[in-house]
Amino acid sequence: MTDAPPERAPPDRPPSDALWDGLRRLTAARIGLARTGASLTTGPLLDLRLAHSRARDAVHEPLDEARLAAGLAGLSDPVLAVASAAGSRSEYLMRPDLGRRLAADAEATSASHAGRYDVVFVIADGLSARAVQAHARPVLDRVIEALRAKGWRIAPLVVVRHGRVAIGDAIANALGADCVAILIGERPGLSAADSMGAYLTYKPHAGTTDADRNCISNIRPEGLPYADAAFKIAAMLSAMRAGRVSGVRLKDDTVRLLDGGV
Repeated sequence: MTDAPPERAPPDRPPSDALWDGLRRLTAARIGLARTGASLTTGPLLDLRLAHSRARDAVHEPLDEARLAAGLAGLSDPVLAVASAAGSRSEYLMRPDLGRRLAADAEATSASHAGRYDVVFVIADGLSARAVQAHARPVLDRVIEALRAKGWRIAPLVVVRHGRVAIGDAIANALGADCVAILIGERPGLSAADSMGAYLTYKPHAGTTDADRNCISNIRPEGLPYADAAFKIAAMLSAMRAGRVSGVRLKDDTVRLLDGGV
């Protein structure tokens, strides 16, 4: 009698939902997706394609400047609406350098409101106009209230169409502001198409680099909540003014402060 053939290992099976439930509650990342052979099953595949379509739509979605400016009214009037040197959304996406420069008439618009300010807040569409449309007002409400309580001189708000981070440098110089905080739509991902970032710079100038900026990212209800984001922005701006530095030379101590540290 011949020996029985060795038992084969059971075929790989997709992980059960129960196994991954705990991890899924901690992240929006796609983990433990069901598969059929080497491919995703229909449900996860359609969800992935939908998320990709939403991200692409967010990149191309135009900024509704009038609605955004109206929503910001009353925070630090007047609200100025300007544009970058990029003449269209497609040119803006293909020419990042144009998004860093003001249009010919925009600098004059800013300069007409020049003064001596401690900070100017700039709101730019970046790569997700819907991010600033949804999140800029709730954050600025809290930040401006906190800074005004400390006696800060706040410049008129500036809304920028087709703007990138560095365009805030030219606006700060034109208005005469020591600090600039630009709220901008971040590059959409497959888990968030409406994430907003804040970039803070002390004494920006023509030679300012990314190393001179401090970034607070993923501002949205499902990411960094409005209240926490506002606290971090106000705290970082205060630290910049006190230390007269920003970027890599400034330590971000806001996590410890948010946790109640001393």
